[in-house]
Amino acid sequence: MPDKTQQEIIQELVEKTMRELNTPKKPVQSSRVWKDPEGYRYLTSWSNSVLLRHFIRLYTISLPKSEYRRKAQLDDAGRSNVRNQEEGFKRSTTSEYIEFVGFSPGSLEEIKGDVRELAEDGFLPSKPESSLAGIGINLKDLNTALKEVKGNLENGKFLYRPLTILYPPLTQIKAENLTYEIFIELINKTDYLLRVLVQSLEKKLAEDQKYYQVEQARIADKFKGH
Repeated sequence: MPDKTQQEIIQELVEKTMRELNTPKKPVQSSRVWKDPEGYRYLTSWSNSVLLRHFIRLYTISLPKSEYRRKAQLDDAGRSNVRNQEEGFKRSTTSEYIEFVGFSPGSLEEIKGDVRELAEDGFLPSKPESSLAGIGINLKDLNTALKEVKGNLENGKFLYRPLTILYPPLTQIKAENLTYEIFIELINKTDYLLRVLVQSLEKKLAEDQKYYQVEQARIADKFKGH
């Protein structure tokens, strides 16, 4: 095979450089960009989870000291459910976001199991007619209240406002108002919203990957004749 001429070598290098310049970045590197650092506040799954954590803390304080281990586990699961959604939102890729949000249903299932056992053990009352609406909770109003204070600044400092101030109906709720049915209603509604969120993110990820594949094919066709 004859040696390539200097001109042919130069031409190949030029074509290689052009291919590299035209190659789209893989979506895994830049599949999502968030403009709002607290955008998770718009998600009802997040505000539901904040409420669930509040209810858990309100309830577990009333447990006898002998249940300290179960109290710690419930408190931790409630916190993890919220934190995973927040941390996932701040991740730089959709695949990472999906991974972190995917941890939350696991925390919810852990909470559900503990709630069921607490009812079975006689620590948590069961009242079939009880509901979130029955104790004055409107999940849509709660979400609106929480997202409206997003990034609230005063004199250059972020303001902290307790959940009970942001959503006043919570001031009327005591541990004895909480029931097995209320916990399960909130858990199930939150779990459903998380599954919808994951499906939406998976669809976006698939679209990003499809775009990348189309771009790769377009570039390959462009240089096929060279």
